[in-house]
Amino acid sequence: MNSFMDSAIEEARIGVRAGDGGPFGAVVVRDGQIVARAHNEVLLTNDPTAHAEVVAIRKATAKLKTFDLSGCEIYSSCEPCPMCFAAIHWARISKLFYAGTKDDAAAAGFDDSYLYEVIRGTADHESVESTPIDREKVLPLFDEWRRIEGKRTY
Repeated sequence: MNSFMDSAIEEARIGVRAGDGGPFGAVVVRDGQIVARAHNEVLLTNDPTAHAEVVAIRKATAKLKTFDLSGCEIYSSCEPCPMCFAAIHWARISKLFYAGTKDDAAAAGFDDSYLYEVIRGTADHESVESTPIDREKVLPLFDEWRRIEGKRTY
């Protein structure tokens, strides 16, 4: 048994029993120590992005005072959804470990298959209408960003 995964699963249990959200927990680990732990807080906060992995990443970056979690690992009670998977990549977390699968989550009512279809371009419809507008108004900001010397990139 992995104690870090046990911690992630315990976080999921805490969240479910508190009514904070679904059965999802995560811990961020660096150098063999837990930096942050979290569970799903969607129902607690009314924030649809408050998934366990995202909350754990937010806590870890606040504690470590950096957006770059290179060298960290994340343990999740379940295979991350597309949003959390992207957040893990944006945070530059080096390793992901998960217990349950996306199929296990789907069987419990957390089905992300539509999101995967949208990402792959195979969805028969999209529930969000997306229309680009006013591109010419924002291009100067991208130019301004490019010209900043010594900027912190991410």
